[in-house]
Amino acid sequence: MRIVRGSGPAVLGVLDALGDAYVEIFTAPPWAHRSPAAVRHDFRERLRGDVHRPGFRAVLAVDESGAVAGFATGWTTRAPFPTDRAYGKVLRRLGAERVAELLIGSFEVDELGVRPRARGTGLGGRLLSDLTTAAPGGRSWLLTWDRAHDALAFYRRRGWEEPEAVHGEETDVVVFLSPP
Repeated sequence: MRIVRGSGPAVLGVLDALGDAYVEIFTAPPWAHRSPAAVRHDFRERLRGDVHRPGFRAVLAVDESGAVAGFATGWTTRAPFPTDRAYGKVLRRLGAERVAELLIGSFEVDELGVRPRARGTGLGGRLLSDLTTAAPGGRSWLLTWDRAHDALAFYRRRGWEEPEAVHGEETDVVVFLSPP
């Protein structure tokens, strides 16, 4: 397995291969209710914008056939904290003061995915580690869906911690902070 690192718009050169992997990963349980065509379209559109975010980086694992076996993307979270996508849920879950303290200026892991045939090989951990190694001040964060039980267990096994939610503000996302 070959590891490829990229930054900025250059990552769009592998958009089709990334899209294939993304669809396979994020239309399987617990996301099986999602339409593959819609997932592919939405991912492609998001990535086209995300590659222009300050500090955008991607790490890809490419197998011998040239297919993307796994990937991780992210960037540095800047102020003001966004409110689109699932960011509003993060803000409700943690509150503005804790978001500013814990997330602004940290490296945000946006996507991490490993195709089923490459799971159990340590690839997910390697991708996550590689992506977050150069995080500002060693601080990274991410969110995942509270029904993605395998993902929740994966991050917990690696020592990622969940900051406590603001009282009464539970959401369907779980925020994780990188190990100290």
